[in-house]
Amino acid sequence: MRRAGGRRSVAFGPRALSARLAELLPDFPQVSVCVAFSGGPDSTALLGALAATRAPPLELRAIHIDHRLHPHSRRWSAHCARVARALAVPLTVLSATVAPLPGESLEAAARTVRYRRLGEALRDGEALLTAHHEDDQLETVLLQLLRGAGLAGIAAMPARAPLARGFLVRPLLAWSRQELVAYLRARGLEWIEDPMNSELRLDRNYLRARVLPAIRERWPAAATTVTRTARHTAEAQRLLDELGRADVARAAFGARLSAKVLRALTPERRRNALRYWITAAGYRPPPASRLEEIAGPVLAARSDAQPRVSWPGAVVLREADLLSLSASPGPGDRASCPPGASPLPEVSWSWGRGRSRVLPGYGGRLTLKPDERGPLDLEALPATLTVRGRRGGERLRPVRGGPHRALKSLMQEARVPVAERGRRPLVYAGDTLIAVAGLWLDESVQASAASRRRARLIWSAAD
Repeated sequence: MRRAGGRRSVAFGPRALSARLAELLPDFPQVSVCVAFSGGPDSTALLGALAATRAPPLELRAIHIDHRLHPHSRRWSAHCARVARALAVPLTVLSATVAPLPGESLEAAARTVRYRRLGEALRDGEALLTAHHEDDQLETVLLQLLRGAGLAGIAAMPARAPLARGFLVRPLLAWSRQELVAYLRARGLEWIEDPMNSELRLDRNYLRARVLPAIRERWPAAATTVTRTARHTAEAQRLLDELGRADVARAAFGARLSAKVLRALTPERRRNALRYWITAAGYRPPPASRLEEIAGPVLAARSDAQPRVSWPGAVVLREADLLSLSASPGPGDRASCPPGASPLPEVSWSWGRGRSRVLPGYGGRLTLKPDERGPLDLEALPATLTVRGRRGGERLRPVRGGPHRALKSLMQEARVPVAERGRRPLVYAGDTLIAVAGLWLDESVQASAASRRRARLIWSAAD
């Protein structure tokens, strides 16, 4: 199946794609897959080949994200709808609002919101298929090297990774862009070209247009050999992750970390543990300078100093001996969010279809666990719940027959750490706050002696 160097010797097509998916998804074709469909050549080739192989029990659908960054974005959505209809593939079009954080590029912000929207739309156990190919992998590794990335960056894109309630799968990493376009032309499939791809002010486009042609002329197998290097690097990163996971477990105090335990580690292990703790909670790793600051001055500070370090998307705060991690507000959120409030994403939860819900950005998951003595009445819940972060002014009635209480006051009385208050998921039935994850239930959903179906709402923060 492969030539020396790991390159596939078979041409891209439905049969070759099915064989690759069988390697990545052991239950294939008894699986549900969802294609991230942009309408460009790569995702069109992926969707077209999948549609040609589709047969029960394979469940296939597609999602198109409209970032609304280009005046023709609606036209592109319509094109995707036409192609999906011609291939008899159900398509969902989702819109996204892109708001870069300070120091963040528009590309990076769009990528973040795209994966968040895709993750939120993913069903339990479903595989999200993206059309990243061999040339994308080469570009990613070179860009990460030029940016001074560590092993995690150079390891580039894995063929399979967890995502929300399912998996992210990249089945095309063994084929080149040229091979995918050849397949499209042979099948007469139409695609669209994003004019942004010709903007040489963007690093990836400049690399693709000006640098890679010269590299390929001198080293024709560059994509294959660099992909092999990325695999070796990914293996080394997995070993570091195992070490980081063990060090974080020793330092953990709930979702927080002991500064004393971290100080006992060597500087290298300390930075590795902090990086693992941050990324495992769903946040982007901090720049090297910020990581050094957390691993050095923050851990060495007096216990009453309460130092903090922030970077786009996250903030680390030390209170006494404990480090806590939370989301930092975006550019438009500072004025509207009260202290402890959170610009976390709003997440829909159809709990009847899945009793456990991973919450991207919150650093954990909510689970409704059936329990005949549980405090929550399942029959009092609507079919769909909404989870969101604090916005200020929330109230609920935690004691049956008692008064409505301000959430701010409840958290102060319970001595919930300031850094955790904005990260606590709030569960709503319509516009009514019915639960604060792991802390309080509103009277409206509390179980009584007459309740027939009871449960516990469990909040599990990421380890």
